[in-house]
Amino acid sequence: MPIRNKLYFASDVHLGAGGYAITRNREAKLVRWLDMIKTDAAEVFLMGDLFDFWFEYATVVPRGYIRLLGKLAELSDAGVKIYFFKGNHDMWMFNYFEKELNASVISNELVIERSGKKFFLHHGDGLGPGDNMYKVLKNIFRSKLCQWLFARIHPNLGIGIANYWSGRSRSINSKREEGKPGEQEWLVTYCNEVLKTTHYDYMIFGHRHLPLDLPVGTNSRYINLGEWINHCSYAEFDGQDVHLKYFEQKD
Repeated sequence: MPIRNKLYFASDVHLGAGGYAITRNREAKLVRWLDMIKTDAAEVFLMGDLFDFWFEYATVVPRGYIRLLGKLAELSDAGVKIYFFKGNHDMWMFNYFEKELNASVISNELVIERSGKKFFLHHGDGLGPGDNMYKVLKNIFRSKLCQWLFARIHPNLGIGIANYWSGRSRSINSKREEGKPGEQEWLVTYCNEVLKTTHYDYMIFGHRHLPLDLPVGTNSRYINLGEWINHCSYAEFDGQDVHLKYFEQKD
């Protein structure tokens, strides 16, 4: 039997964005990726915005995505540990994935150590300088009161409103994220500040929608996972190093 010893990281699939047909194609590609890694994956980190919108009501969840959820259940049943990170588009995850997939749902950062390497993991939203309005909205949206109020809205209306808001938010963020990567990256600024007091070998994020692997601090790396709308990029840790890769494209 193959040895399960690799960590895999992916982010920003945005299932639901672009309509049903486009989402089904994107979901099918993600399922093929999961099928490819299932033989050697020890842990899979889905680091936010897997869905363009997600809300778990008390007794129902959004329709669709059954092929993805079935594949994740297959991996979980085979002993692969799965982590879901709350992104800015799917922050309203509660306990559905914990119960059904034995997954861990991560609200903010997760610090882990594997094979002597230290990782800082976060979706990437609300970090670094600027974007103060979103930071305020994030606290509001994550409040118990806001979640309770939204749950009182009928799903036909509530999910329609949320999908409109998600599309608008994605458009605004894409404009903000334009520019040259490097020291201008606010997540690079954030990494350098954190690394002044604590060393991490790898600081891995999503949210930025641009695959990046940049040196930060002293002997550390900032890695952004990109997204699955255009790049289909992901990261793999083989026990020695983290490699940024592309699925069904040339590396």
